[in-house]
Amino acid sequence: MRDKLSTLKTPFSRAGRTSLPELPAGSAFLVILYGPDMGRRVELHDDPIVIGRVEPAELCIAQESVSRKHSRIFKRDGRHHIEDLGSTNGTFVNDVSVKESALENGVQIKIGRSILKYMTGDDVEARYHEEIYRLMMTDALTQAHNKRAFTEALPREAARAQRYKRPLSLLLFDIDHFKKINDTYGHVAGDSVLRQLAGLVRPRIREHDIFGRVGGEEFGILLPEVDLLGAKVVAEKVRIAVEAASFLIKDETFGATVSLGCASLDGTTQDSAERLYERADKALYAAKRAGRNRVVVAE
Repeated sequence: MRDKLSTLKTPFSRAGRTSLPELPAGSAFLVILYGPDMGRRVELHDDPIVIGRVEPAELCIAQESVSRKHSRIFKRDGRHHIEDLGSTNGTFVNDVSVKESALENGVQIKIGRSILKYMTGDDVEARYHEEIYRLMMTDALTQAHNKRAFTEALPREAARAQRYKRPLSLLLFDIDHFKKINDTYGHVAGDSVLRQLAGLVRPRIREHDIFGRVGGEEFGILLPEVDLLGAKVVAEKVRIAVEAASFLIKDETFGATVSLGCASLDGTTQDSAERLYERADKALYAAKRAGRNRVVVAE
């Protein structure tokens, strides 16, 4: 059965190009966006495949959050469907728990802690390479910039602020007692909280602000053209939104809080991007020491 499933590992390159054989129009495949073998392409054909933690599953995902036989992808009436096989943590399509669902182009499938994207249709080869390039710069779990993209943007924005003598602010924040959430509810639940948190942040920042995941539960927001006072206002909006939210895990809700540190460049000094990050980081830790669930502004 295994020889009917094409699995290919994808070496990342800056241009997003690989040496893999091209896919014909109308092909269907999965791309692993988050989890072991991130970037791997799994081609789908007419034969059904089982996704699980161990063989004889045709697609093995070696994570404890994945059941031995977790879900099955099969073709019916010319379309691929996914069926949950009674897994412990469920099968999700675009964050909705499903027993069985037809797969549309572009949907995301969550299996345990792993996230896969289903792609099909015309021009799949070009869209596959676009997806790989996007994957290089985006945190698939939260859809925020990943650490690489964020750390590349920081010196670029700092140089711009100094060149035009304009302000630039940086917020760093993380979830308070996140380890306790993982220990109490499990890592799948922790991942869900991170995704929900990112969804709370986006409506409270501008489209051109740069929002990134810079660590496990740590995030950053670059605010071009925003001074320290404005940055504190944004930070308080984020803090209040998180404190007021109910985070949903399966059928249970609970609260969470964040601590935030703010620092700014005013455009008139030669402070470096590294120094800006260091000041915001110190302010974040000061917020933690002061009792959490608060905003601290760097001196």
